[in-house]
Amino acid sequence: MTTEPHSFPRRHARTQRFTLGAPRSFTVAPDGSRVVFLRSGSGTDRANSLWVLDTEEGAERVAADPRALLGGASEDLSPEERARRERSREGGAGIVGYATDTAVELASFALSGRLFAAELRAGTARELPAPGPVIDPRPSPDGRHVAYVAQGALRVVGAEGEDDRALAEPESENVSYGLAEFVAAEEMGRSRGFWWAPESDRLLMARVDDTPVGRWWIADPAHPEREPQRVPYPAAGTGNAEVRLFVIGLDGLRTEVAWDRARYPYLAHVHWSAAGAPLLLVQARDQRSQLILAVDPDTGATRMVHADEDRTWLDLFPGVPCWSPSGQLVRIADEGGARVLAVGERPLTGSQLHVRAVLDVSAHDVLISASAGAEAPGDAETGQVHVYRVNELGVERVSQEPGVHGAVRAGDVTVLVSATLNRPGSRVQVLRDGKPTRTVPSYAEDPGMSPRVTLTEGGARRVPCAVLMPRDYDGDTPLPVLMDPYGGPHGQRVVAAHNAHLTSQWFADQGFAVVVADGRGTPGRSPAWEKAIHHDFTLSLDDQVDALEDLAKRHPLDLSRVAIRGWSFGGWLAGLAVLRRPDVFHAGIAGAPVTDWSLYDTHYTERYLGTPAEHPESYAKSSLVTAEGLSSPAGPHRPLMIVHGLADDNVVVAHALRLSSALLTAGRPHEVLPLSGVTHITPQEQVAENLLLLQVDFLKRSLGLTTA
Repeated sequence: MTTEPHSFPRRHARTQRFTLGAPRSFTVAPDGSRVVFLRSGSGTDRANSLWVLDTEEGAERVAADPRALLGGASEDLSPEERARRERSREGGAGIVGYATDTAVELASFALSGRLFAAELRAGTARELPAPGPVIDPRPSPDGRHVAYVAQGALRVVGAEGEDDRALAEPESENVSYGLAEFVAAEEMGRSRGFWWAPESDRLLMARVDDTPVGRWWIADPAHPEREPQRVPYPAAGTGNAEVRLFVIGLDGLRTEVAWDRARYPYLAHVHWSAAGAPLLLVQARDQRSQLILAVDPDTGATRMVHADEDRTWLDLFPGVPCWSPSGQLVRIADEGGARVLAVGERPLTGSQLHVRAVLDVSAHDVLISASAGAEAPGDAETGQVHVYRVNELGVERVSQEPGVHGAVRAGDVTVLVSATLNRPGSRVQVLRDGKPTRTVPSYAEDPGMSPRVTLTEGGARRVPCAVLMPRDYDGDTPLPVLMDPYGGPHGQRVVAAHNAHLTSQWFADQGFAVVVADGRGTPGRSPAWEKAIHHDFTLSLDDQVDALEDLAKRHPLDLSRVAIRGWSFGGWLAGLAVLRRPDVFHAGIAGAPVTDWSLYDTHYTERYLGTPAEHPESYAKSSLVTAEGLSSPAGPHRPLMIVHGLADDNVVVAHALRLSSALLTAGRPHEVLPLSGVTHITPQEQVAENLLLLQVDFLKRSLGLTTA
């Protein structure tokens, strides 16, 4: 299928959803003099360079250009690095991550599996000799050494390239040092496996043994000459990797950190700062109990600082636990029906805010991101996330305009990243003492369209919704409906941000009223809202139906022609919709759907459904391939398109194949679109473009609409 070169699908794919060229990954020097960040050269350039902004003069300079450093050669990524990028959904190229010393004077990064360091004051970069392929290099706090991982070994080299050596080497092919295991990177938000001591004399180091994890094969049937890839995959109810933690000196001497790993096998978070002893957050496998432990780095002994328990599950949050500069424990907790910030033993926020992350902790306050709590007024706050300063005197909002905001801070300088409904992309402002002083330019392309979106709520449960109409629609004629949800945990889609609705708007412009609904289970309202789906994912479908029927009372929606599309959890939701509620949904597109939850990973699936052995009824009810999953009230069988990447190692293609087989056995109409060489994300330009066009064609055929 071909299309004009400058169509929205082509531009959307070429610009990676209009994110290329936008500045990201900010670090602020402690004295506020420099802001370091990544940015590519244009809205279609995938290769990020490392930049430095002088906050006083406002001048920018390139500290490291990947094309110059590689001499024009193309990048060569190791399988381990590709896997890391898949876990973080990284579609860029060039310098995709970096780390700095405490003074933010030295940065290190990997490029094409080689090790580089950049002097941030001078704006110069150099390669350090190191065996490769290099993964996750991080300077010591004093800037004298760089630690990194290569071939499963944790290594260290002098900042000038001298005395490279291995601190710990794997004892077998199943062992690695200094890397995060699959579930930590995919589900816990922990992408790293080693942490420097503040004094730069030793490190905390994770040892991962994948021996207990079952092995799966990922093959590409389009290339039968290639060997399948054998990967460890911890499916629900099966063995996890064994994770141990060591303190290791620069001389290689190590001391194991001791805790009850049998009871708390998940190492969810590590924090080591000058404010106190190293902190660990360890979780039980059922994620209903966890401990915050302080480590004695000399002996490896741990003592309990705080313990949490919850009847359903305990969530993990970015930035916590950590110490404040005065040595108080900073954490986020579910207390009194609200998600609150606690410093020491005192909650500093209440039900007015739903705290999402801790962004920075200073001697004077804590910088957080939060949305309005469950008691907030309806439509006015829908989809907004703001940055706040919190201390014992109260709460002050840093971000002012309605939208979605995040921040990075050091000293009196804050980098505020803001997305709003009325402005494409994100605006990056540098604030000093809370007042804007600089703006970091973005080279991202303008999408050339503005979503016609209404943020509202639907149904008795006030489900957050976004309703999008065609930009040229001015009449009252009811339109066919396309539901476009994610609908699951950690996946808020209804946000007050322009670019988040671009694809939905494009579908609307094809003649649909598009509805995006965030039902129970999605983040952003209250702990009870998120945890309502415990042992029953299908409640998210009930909320889609309730929202749709309520919105039809206020918007011109043709409920005789309703389709639904989604990816990943949203793909499962789309499949569930047409199978369980054919009275409501007349067609569905299930992209990379999780059709059998026993095939998904331990940490995610067991949090919500328990284990298959203990709660088989939860798995059966939420499955698309069991007899219960395929059952529906009497009614017509609705057309379903199943889309799946054959190289997906997160939601493996077995999900789609099992669903197709079950549908065929049951005599249900469906189409299967296999994507050769595609993983859980679709960065390939032509694939991403044509995938949108094929979906529109399927929807129009299935709903009986004329096609141009």
